[in-house]
Amino acid sequence: MAYNNKIDIPTQDGPSWTQLILDSIADGVFTVDHEGRITSFNKAAERITGFSKKEAVGQYCHEIFRSNLCFEACALKHTAETTETIVNLEVNILNRDNKEVPISISTAVVRDASGNAVGAVETFRDLSLIKQLRKEISSSYSFQDILGRSKSMLELFQILPDISQSDATVLLEGESGTGKELFAAAIHNLSSRKKKPLIKVNCAALPETLLESELFGYKKGAFTDARTDKPGRFRQANGGTMLLDEIGDMSKGTQVKLLRVLEQKEFEPLGSTKTEKVDVRIIAATNRNLMEMMHRREFREDLFFRINVIRLTIPPLRERREDIPLLIDHFMERINLKQSKQIKKVSPSALKTILDYDFPGNVRELENIIEHAMILTKGIEIQPRHLPAYLGRDRAEHLPQDSVVAGRNFAVLEEVERDLIARTLERHGGSTAAAAEELGIHRSTLWRKIKRYGIATR
Repeated sequence: MAYNNKIDIPTQDGPSWTQLILDSIADGVFTVDHEGRITSFNKAAERITGFSKKEAVGQYCHEIFRSNLCFEACALKHTAETTETIVNLEVNILNRDNKEVPISISTAVVRDASGNAVGAVETFRDLSLIKQLRKEISSSYSFQDILGRSKSMLELFQILPDISQSDATVLLEGESGTGKELFAAAIHNLSSRKKKPLIKVNCAALPETLLESELFGYKKGAFTDARTDKPGRFRQANGGTMLLDEIGDMSKGTQVKLLRVLEQKEFEPLGSTKTEKVDVRIIAATNRNLMEMMHRREFREDLFFRINVIRLTIPPLRERREDIPLLIDHFMERINLKQSKQIKKVSPSALKTILDYDFPGNVRELENIIEHAMILTKGIEIQPRHLPAYLGRDRAEHLPQDSVVAGRNFAVLEEVERDLIARTLERHGGSTAAAAEELGIHRSTLWRKIKRYGIATR
């Protein structure tokens, strides 16, 4: 290579000074012309993609830089057409060996000396190590399928293995949407019963007679439609675990029969006089205060003390707000895969709106909010306008889900919800479509609430 005798600037016989600088940096850099053909390619670009400069220059960008956005929302094409820069967009590419590589890209317009746009430049950084570190950090804040880094959740993670190894009955307390089913599944999956079934029954979803037949089964002829024998859920769960969700809604009669299963490990199917033995671990879950119900004689005292061997209280989301960003990342990753999207982050203002909300529907409601926002987001970042409209209002003004009126303040919250729906309908001239949109709920959900509260419509 020839140099002049004044300073070490390469002459025309060697690479340009610009090329030497580009080859010395760790980020990949390449430029394209108006047709999208590669005009320059630095050393880091060779290393990350696996293609040499000789192979890349002259080829169309998408033939070398095979990203998941190439044919749907090409960043370089967008910049070339609009002159808008893109900064730190996370995408995946396939290298020469067809291995997926996560990268972060930034784009800008390339102009000549006269200021005319002559192409575009893209810089990109390999995120493989960062992704691995994120995965390791995330795994340290997860337990089975449960996520959390708050003190209260980490304390629960610490004791769950010991609880799982015992065979004691567990009572899970927590508001609707806090993830009681996930905790039940974790306890089962870590126990010696994990190879046997985990059977779930929602006690609030079935009337008393149907719940009994569902739990204990029945014999042919036990009632009009009993044309064959049917094994109950306890029989199906034999050797495994039974989750009795919303046990506070179980009738007194069914409570007596459940107590017999707990104490004597036996039951009789409907229409049978023969006692059946069963080996099932019981996990009970409720969003109600069973102790208060017991004092009001709405729940049997003997059954309460029988299921209250180990009690775990799952904190509501509003009491562990530090878990919200972690949960948002988890939901975004899952929904991106489900919807084939590339939404990467939540804007600071949108995150503040989410963090300021009380989440009466807890984790389940947060997941619904993120899915709602991602459906409406066209770019790569969730903005406040993509969030459900009710998030910016006070909790007392809007209760968006069927589950939010559960708990101690049931009657008060129902009254607030009824008044809100009535006022919203009045404001929209009785239009259920407009009212449902403002409330952030499905129209069919609104109709159920109108019927439930006896609200007059025009």
